[in-house]
Amino acid sequence: MASTLYLVATPIGNLEDMTYRAVRILKEVDLIAAEDTRNSRHLLTHFDIHTPMTSYHEFNKIEKAEELLEKLLSGDDIAVITDAGTPGISDPGEELVRLCLSNNIKVSSVPGACAAVTALTMSGQSARRFAFEAFLPKDKKELRRVLDELKMETRTIIIYEAPHHLKKTLSLLESELGDRKLTITREITKLHEEAVVTTLSEAIGFYDENEPRGEYVLVLAGRSKEEAMQEKLAEFEGISLDEHMDIYLKKGMDKKEAMKAVAKDRGVSKREIYKQLNQAED
Repeated sequence: MASTLYLVATPIGNLEDMTYRAVRILKEVDLIAAEDTRNSRHLLTHFDIHTPMTSYHEFNKIEKAEELLEKLLSGDDIAVITDAGTPGISDPGEELVRLCLSNNIKVSSVPGACAAVTALTMSGQSARRFAFEAFLPKDKKELRRVLDELKMETRTIIIYEAPHHLKKTLSLLESELGDRKLTITREITKLHEEAVVTTLSEAIGFYDENEPRGEYVLVLAGRSKEEAMQEKLAEFEGISLDEHMDIYLKKGMDKKEAMKAVAKDRGVSKREIYKQLNQAED
């Protein structure tokens, strides 16, 4: 029997952000899989939704996904909702989607609020390219790997953080990435919503004197092209042009491709590299 798994976005603060379609779908499906049934009960009551609910959260998402799949295979339509925002974005849903797709169950997204995108659009930071990191890992080895990647990231970076971890995270980011432009958004769509354009060092100073309150989304400037270029230039400063060319020639590039790669590394034109190589030969 044909059935559908709906990923239904719910408000991240302001209940007026619930869409007409989301309300309709939640009323029409056979079952709602909610991250926290107690929290979601308030939402359903507000919109006069009486569909049965079952719990689907981080700690039961594997075994519960199999149960939900069985219901879908038997013909039930199911909606997944989280405490706030879009399912699958730093919330349960991703595993169930994969399971449904591998079993030819239709998956449909009912779009709505997403804290990451909302924070980005009101941040004043570049929104053309961005990297969503969600919460930084708690595991030290994984955290080290992520921080090493973020050091090199040129796209705008979006990070979620809870108030009791905010000061530690800001200090960690500054020590690892250096002082960066930062927009701190908090309590998005709620009464005390704010977006403050600052820097990591300024934010650390502010929160040394002011206790963090509310849920935060940090929108951090990526590594500048100038910074990346200076580091790349420094990397090749100690080697000769011939040695630099050899790096790419040994990778199987022809001379023309190698010159192009060297020119990019050194921030000059390919013509300049050609000229220097010919002068060296003369």
